[in-house]
Amino acid sequence: MKNIEVGVLGATGMVGQQFILQLDRHPWFSLTWLAASERSQGRSYREAAPWRLPSPIPESIGNQQVEACVPGKGPKLIFSGLDAKVAGDIEKDFAAAGHIVVSNARNFRMDPVVPLLIPEVNPDHLVLLPRQSTVHGWKGGIVTNPNCSTVFLAMVLAALRMFEPRSVVVSTLQAVSGAGYPGLSSMDIVGNVLPHIGGEEEKMETETKKILGRVSDDGVEYYPVDISAHCNRVSVVNGHTETMSISFGTQPSLEEVRAALEGFSSVPQERDLPSAPKHPIKYFDDPNRPQPRLDVDCGAGMTMTIGRLRPCAVLDYRLVALGHNTVRGAAGAAVLNAELMQAEGYL
Repeated sequence: MKNIEVGVLGATGMVGQQFILQLDRHPWFSLTWLAASERSQGRSYREAAPWRLPSPIPESIGNQQVEACVPGKGPKLIFSGLDAKVAGDIEKDFAAAGHIVVSNARNFRMDPVVPLLIPEVNPDHLVLLPRQSTVHGWKGGIVTNPNCSTVFLAMVLAALRMFEPRSVVVSTLQAVSGAGYPGLSSMDIVGNVLPHIGGEEEKMETETKKILGRVSDDGVEYYPVDISAHCNRVSVVNGHTETMSISFGTQPSLEEVRAALEGFSSVPQERDLPSAPKHPIKYFDDPNRPQPRLDVDCGAGMTMTIGRLRPCAVLDYRLVALGHNTVRGAAGAAVLNAELMQAEGYL
């Protein structure tokens, strides 16, 4: 595979730091350009980034100079870890200037011609990318990954799509790292549960339908599933846990549901993409699993873990799912998106 130069917008933030780790020594991508806010401009990455990850800053990155987020500078392929408050205009300007932006921000997720991509779930949505030049006049393009909690719900429903999911009630227990750094006051989160995360429930309820939907002439025809989401912030560093109850249009057995979850794989596994786990979903028989402390790093953070599949007295079946919110739910997801784009000829 030809080595492809890449850059990162928002390189000093929490998602940007995960991008640094995901791209360090990547077999296809070479990280050659870092960009962040004006206060970081001109400083070395080691000086500019308030590094918060347990692994040290990669030696090849520490001395790189951080530049301004100026469209036209940097390589064609850009990963964006920008906060949604500033991401919209910056990403749009980079796309207009000819860059391919692989974004973690929410700003363009629901745009009809912007793929909202999970490579195992809807790789066919990449056909939307060329339409952006006609609709928006961009010389480049934007591809987004979903909200972190949406990723895990959508992967479960995609694995069970042959049983026609109809209704879902999902409750999340979301890690504090999802709030960025410094995140929440210790007085708010220690020994506590916060029962509201702004916009999170709406994202899960709408993004999932687009991801599972079918590409049409007008964009994406949303999948007809009813979703009721309850989102909570809990005192866990990394890892979003989700409890789900699901009803189906058909009547699968418990054994059929479990087999579909354990056997789930798709294009990334067929193409052996570098960031793709061999098994996207791992099932635990132990009723006390999955747990964030024990299981969040499964498959280098790219494997979802599932347990406690059992009948539901209200809907059909219920289960517990866990995923790494800043890896599979953010930076790792975006890198896998770019790998799929390269493998499918979109770069």
